[in-house]
Amino acid sequence: MTRFELLHLLVSQARANGFEFRKWYIAKIGLPWETTQQAVETLCAERRYFALLFSHEFASTFWKAGEHITFQVDHQSFTRRKADGTIATVTRKGYTRRSTRPDAWRYHLRELALAEEPLRYMRRYLRVEEDLDPDEDQPSSPLAAEQVLPPPTKGKPAPPRMTLVRNRLS
Repeated sequence: MTRFELLHLLVSQARANGFEFRKWYIAKIGLPWETTQQAVETLCAERRYFALLFSHEFASTFWKAGEHITFQVDHQSFTRRKADGTIATVTRKGYTRRSTRPDAWRYHLRELALAEEPLRYMRRYLRVEEDLDPDEDQPSSPLAAEQVLPPPTKGKPAPPRMTLVRNRLS
C-alpha cells in the first residue's frame, strides 16, 4: 500500500467519523482547496502528513470517544518506604490492559509520537469496509474463471476461499 493510498484511507475513515477534512486543510495547511485527491497528494508530496496525523481534530475523530482500546503497560520499578521505615524496591511486570476511555485519542497520540514510523502505527488501526457487492463474487477476468481449487483431501476440510474486498473511498 502506498503512502497516498494509506493517507486517503485514513482521511476517509476520519471523515466517516465526522472529521471535516476540507475545513482542516484550508485552516491548517493554508492552501486553497481543489479536491480531496489533490489535498492528499499535497500532504504526501511535501511530507505534510505529520500535521494531519498529530492534529487533535483528526485524532479525536479517527479514534472515537468511548471506543474500546488495548494498550501495553510497561515494566515498572520504583522505591517506596515501608511501614517500618526501610526503603524497598517494588518491581511490577508489564501487562496488557483493555479499557474504554472517553479520551482514547490522547493515548494514541502519545503512542504515535513515540512510534518510529507513525504511518505504520496508524495502519494498525485502519478499518477497511468489508461489505461485498453480489457482483464481486463472480470472476472479473477469464484467467480468474479458469482457476480451480484442488479437491479436499479426506479428513481435512477444504481451505477457506478468500475474497478480495475493494476499498470504497468517498
